Amino acid sequence: MIFAIPTIDDITQPALAARLQNLLDNKTKPVGSLGQIERLAQRIGLVLGSETPTLTHPQLVVFAGDHGLAARGISAYPSDVTWQMVENFLAGGAAVSVLARQHGIGLTVVDCGVRHDFAPRAGLLIAKVAHGTADALEGQAMTPEQRDQALANGAALVRGLKGNALLLGEMGIGNTSAASLLMSRLTGLDIVDCTGAGTGLDAEAVQRKIGVLGQVLARHPHAAEPLTALAAFGGYEIATMVGAVLQAAAERRVIVVDGFITSSAVLVASKLKPNVLQRCVFAHRSGERGHALLLSHLKAEPLLDLGLRLGEGSGAALAWPLLLSACAILREMVSFESAGVSRQNEAPAAAR
Repeated sequence: MIFAIPTIDDITQPALAARLQNLLDNKTKPVGSLGQIERLAQRIGLVLGSETPTLTHPQLVVFAGDHGLAARGISAYPSDVTWQMVENFLAGGAAVSVLARQHGIGLTVVDCGVRHDFAPRAGLLIAKVAHGTADALEGQAMTPEQRDQALANGAALVRGLKGNALLLGEMGIGNTSAASLLMSRLTGLDIVDCTGAGTGLDAEAVQRKIGVLGQVLARHPHAAEPLTALAAFGGYEIATMVGAVLQAAAERRVIVVDGFITSSAVLVASKLKPNVLQRCVFAHRSGERGHALLLSHLKAEPLLDLGLRLGEGSGAALAWPLLLSACAILREMVSFESAGVSRQNEAPAAAR
C-alpha cells in the first residue's frame, strides 16, 4: 500500500479575513482588547469559511502505540503502562476521560500498535499495524509498508468521525523519544535541545536518553525526508496521527493540537503539506523540554502555558472552552452601532 497524501488547499482568503477583522474591530470593546481570543476567532472563521462559525460534535482521539526503543531504558515507566492506560481511558478514569466528559467531547481510543490485544468495546477502535514498533537502534522502527498502513488508518478514522473539530491525544511509553528524534531530524535542532524528561526521568536518566537518541540519529543518517524519518523513528501512533491530521486538514476541520508528541505529528504533516498549519490551534506550551522550540519552529501561538506534561489530549480538552468562546464572540457579541454605544473619542448621540 502506498499512502496518497490528500490535497490541502490554501485557506488564506483575504476577503473573508478582512470581514472577520472588521466584525471583531466593531464589537463593543476597544480594538484588539480580547487579544489572542480575537486571533483564535479569526482562525476558526477562516478554517470553517464562516463569519459566524459554530463548532459541532468535537472529537478527541487518543492514538496509542508501543515503541521498541523503550527497551533501551528511555522511559521511567515500563511498556505495559501503555495498554494499562488504554484500559483506564476506556473505563473513564483518566484525566482526558474526565475532561472529555466534562466538556461534552467525543472520546475515541485507537490501538495503532499496542503490545496487547484488547477486547472490542465502545470507544475503542482497533487499527493495529503490529504489536509495537521495532527498536530504532537496530533498524527502522517501521517498514515503509507499515508506515503507509498507519497513515491510511488515520485518514480512514477521520473520514468516519462526526463534527468539524479534531482534538489530538496520544499514549505510548517511549513516544517522547520518537517525537524528539523527528523534531531533531526535521528541524535541524540538536537532539540535546529536543529531549526532556518524558514521563519523569531524573537528570542522569535524561542524559542516558540523549545518548541513546544520538546513536539512533547516527544509525539513520539518510532518514531526512518527513516520511523516511517517520519510518525510521516511529511510532505507529504518531504515523496514524499524521494520517489523521492530513485528512482533517483536507476536510477543513479545526485541529486542536495537544502537547509535544502531537506537535511532532503535526510537524511531519506540515513538512508534507504546509497548509496543514492553517487549520491548527495549539492548545498549550507543555513542560516537556523541546516543546517551546518546536512551537517556535512551527510559528505557533499556544493558548495556555500551565506546565502540563501529561499528554493524552488533556491540554487540548482544557483549551476547548476557549475555542467555543471565540466562536461565541463572533456570533453573539454586538457592534457599537447595534448597541447604541459610543466609540472611542466619539461623543454620545444625546450630546451632539
